Amino acid sequence: MNILIIGSGGREHAFAWKIKQSKRCKNLYVAPGNAGTALAAVNVPIAVDDFQQLGVFCKEQKIDLVLVGPEVPLVKGIRDFFEADEMLKNILMVGPGRAGAQLEGSKDFSKQFMMRHNIPTAKAKTFFGDQLHEAEKYLESLAAPFVLKADGLAAGKGVVISSSLSEAKAAIHEMLEQKKFGEASAKVLIEEFLEGIELSVFVLTDGKDYVTLPEAKDYKRIGDGDTGPNTGGMGSISPVPFADASFMKKVEERVVRPTISGLKKENISYKGYIFIGLMNVQGEPYVIEYNTRMGDPETQSVMVRLKNDFVDLLVACAQGELKDQEVDVDPAHVATVVMAAGGYPEQYEKGKMISGLDKKLPAQVFHAGTKLKDGNSVTDGGRVLAVTGKGKNLEEAVKNSYEAVKEIRWDGAYYRKDIGKDVLNLTQTKTIC
Repeated sequence: MNILIIGSGGREHAFAWKIKQSKRCKNLYVAPGNAGTALAAVNVPIAVDDFQQLGVFCKEQKIDLVLVGPEVPLVKGIRDFFEADEMLKNILMVGPGRAGAQLEGSKDFSKQFMMRHNIPTAKAKTFFGDQLHEAEKYLESLAAPFVLKADGLAAGKGVVISSSLSEAKAAIHEMLEQKKFGEASAKVLIEEFLEGIELSVFVLTDGKDYVTLPEAKDYKRIGDGDTGPNTGGMGSISPVPFADASFMKKVEERVVRPTISGLKKENISYKGYIFIGLMNVQGEPYVIEYNTRMGDPETQSVMVRLKNDFVDLLVACAQGELKDQEVDVDPAHVATVVMAAGGYPEQYEKGKMISGLDKKLPAQVFHAGTKLKDGNSVTDGGRVLAVTGKGKNLEEAVKNSYEAVKEIRWDGAYYRKDIGKDVLNLTQTKTIC
């Protein structure tokens, strides 16, 4: 098959790395790609939302399958564009249409969807730009901490958690009046804070049936100990020890099935991923958010554990034939550490030369914000690399990741030092008890 991956991040490099291993893959392309995807595929300099040029490329190269990585082209309607074109509509695509992508494109839509279908989630209320006074009054009725979410896409940075009322009021002012996140914060959700442990569950569905991929836990805050502002994700681990059979059964019965059933009831055709961001609250699952694609850096951890021919799953999804598919998972543990540019998630510099990638490392390195310059990899984004270690237990996986991280350098490189540490402490505490 001729396959096109759309995107340029660590998720897309992980996809390319896995798809390249498939016996069904003939030619593999990534648009626009990065320095890492160039190792496994042919990079194509087309923007993720340039549907016209992507369509032309698919026709010229006789593409059989398109895998959409990031959220922007999904929310903008890439599937709708392809389905409206006589020469593109028969190309297999993994990724929902504009209607389904609302689950991620609008926090307000997804919250209302959850409420309509009795899916457990935090209580929330939505406010518009002209409702600042009402929003402040609502904050006064709640107890700290306060959760504020921009309604639209904000590259994983649109959630603000404030520990005090004054801080929350300042944040809602920035979001609604000053448009801190642009049009994404034209509407803002003020949400009940849930105390618990986060995890991510990934479902691949053809709209009727589904398979569940390995779960993962990501680390969103920039600083050790989950401090500082939210980022697109600074690391991930898989499996998640507390996501045992009992908990995952609750997730399936209370979240996964009602979600897919809800899409069918609302006549929303859906072929693609549903990323379910969950909070484990004293053993009970609550949905924090939906994404309509795989997460980053969770994908890096998940792909390393997936033993299936990945293309088989993608084709079955796109053809509506997931019913008889099963997921084969490596029991090993993996840990992914994100190496970022200094200053991220605020201002950061690009173009820094990366060294150490040519060494024999005890981990798989996935490129995210990189590009090739004179044959060398240089930084080209906030999150630059995702370093994924594997081991017989989490401790070994974490050790392998950080050993590899220490060998990779560029001016201003930053990474969290505590990925997986909270889970290791939790499991060690349980063992001692």
